[in-house]
Amino acid sequence: MNHSASLSAPPRRTRRIVLLSLAILGMASAAFVVRRALMMSAPRCMAGRWHGCFDTFNGVVLIMLVALPLAALLVWALACRRRAAGVTSAWRMSLAEVGMVHGTVPFLWMTMMPGAGAGIVPERVSLVPLRDLVTMGPLGMVGNLLVFAALGFFAPMRFAALASVPRILALGAGCSILVETAQYVLRLDRVSSVDDVLVNAAGALLAALASRRWWRTTAEAPSERPRPAPAPAG
Repeated sequence: MNHSASLSAPPRRTRRIVLLSLAILGMASAAFVVRRALMMSAPRCMAGRWHGCFDTFNGVVLIMLVALPLAALLVWALACRRRAAGVTSAWRMSLAEVGMVHGTVPFLWMTMMPGAGAGIVPERVSLVPLRDLVTMGPLGMVGNLLVFAALGFFAPMRFAALASVPRILALGAGCSILVETAQYVLRLDRVSSVDDVLVNAAGALLAALASRRWWRTTAEAPSERPRPAPAPAG
């Protein structure tokens, strides 16, 4: 019976290959859908022009995709350095650190892009919950969910202190409040909305739940320290 149960259960390596294949397929499908919009910004980004590349959503997304190989190389370098120092979970820690930065900074950049009336129109604030959800639209909703999704996904994998649902929710809400406050103070011609905070925090929470099986627990915290070298014999 144990033998048949072991045969019926899929190997862990097979599950990882399937998940990796699905992730690659999803990224390829997303790139195919937005290929035209990205290609419109490609000439300006390749020429290093600010206008039309770094000040547009399409340009920032294109730079984010182009930088993926560099991010993977950085993960490999950090993991190799940690493994040489005897740090356990070197790959998970390195992937979490690079993933948080690479997956969060571009979306923060896009949220801080000034509008056409930046510095001219007065500040706008919406403090009524759920009132702005109707005006967001599907694209706006998805964009807000992705702002802190990488932070919610990778932060509990890297820091044991954040490995809980309430703390991730508080982290997403706190970071979103800072962004909305900055938009208001800098007068970026954007609406500082409580609904943005709610959706951003929800995106961080959903992403964190997706990575829950890889969270660092308190018991694993000492594994970050390098293992002591064995004393020479004799």
